[in-house]
Amino acid sequence: MFKRNPFGHYLFLKKWLIRLLGIITHRRFNGFNNLYIRGSEVIRDLPDKNVLFISNHQTYFADVTAMFHVFCASLAGRDDNLNYLRYIWRPKLNIYYIAAKETMRSGLLPRILAYTGSVSIERTWREKGQSINRQVKMSDITNIGKALDDGWVITFPQGTTKPFAPVRKGTIHIIKTYNPIVVPIVIDGFRRSFDKKGIYIKKKGIKQSMHIKPPMAFDPNKSNEELVLQIAEAIEQVPKK
Repeated sequence: MFKRNPFGHYLFLKKWLIRLLGIITHRRFNGFNNLYIRGSEVIRDLPDKNVLFISNHQTYFADVTAMFHVFCASLAGRDDNLNYLRYIWRPKLNIYYIAAKETMRSGLLPRILAYTGSVSIERTWREKGQSINRQVKMSDITNIGKALDDGWVITFPQGTTKPFAPVRKGTIHIIKTYNPIVVPIVIDGFRRSFDKKGIYIKKKGIKQSMHIKPPMAFDPNKSNEELVLQIAEAIEQVPKK
């Protein structure tokens, strides 16, 4: 009951928060809106730690919530579906996600959600709606490494919910520093289903999709620009000409 993860969070409390949030949100992805999943078998073949999931981003919280559902369902033996919510009773507790510190401190609900696995970092390019230019905090990079050393980490390389935004080079730094297994995910439909925060439902009956692709291979001899393009292509965020 008193066991903690590397960030000092009680695993007993984290488990019950994930269970409760899973029950509350299940019908958002398997009810009045349905999530069409491809590639969930990839999840079961991954090691228990040092895995980095990279994905395009459409809402602040619904994207991550859906991934928690899909990961836990797959590990419980579900094939591309979220049927029978029993899978949430034994959630994987070493799943983390990278989020802006500003977002995770913006209210009571984000602070509660942060306890489920947020690795909160200070954005270097934007704060409070204004463009900035700030140095990367090495403590943020260290915390990401700590999360990878303990389990799986979800990141959104574009750092924004705007489609086709450029991939930030911070993701390349994480990959080169910690050499994780990198798994691309492509999502769609969340922007039409939810508000920007991913909390309120805008419309029902929307087809949501999540495609989990096989792990990527990275050539360390490639330039950062080439690796950025490789990631953008993997998460299908290269604008069509």
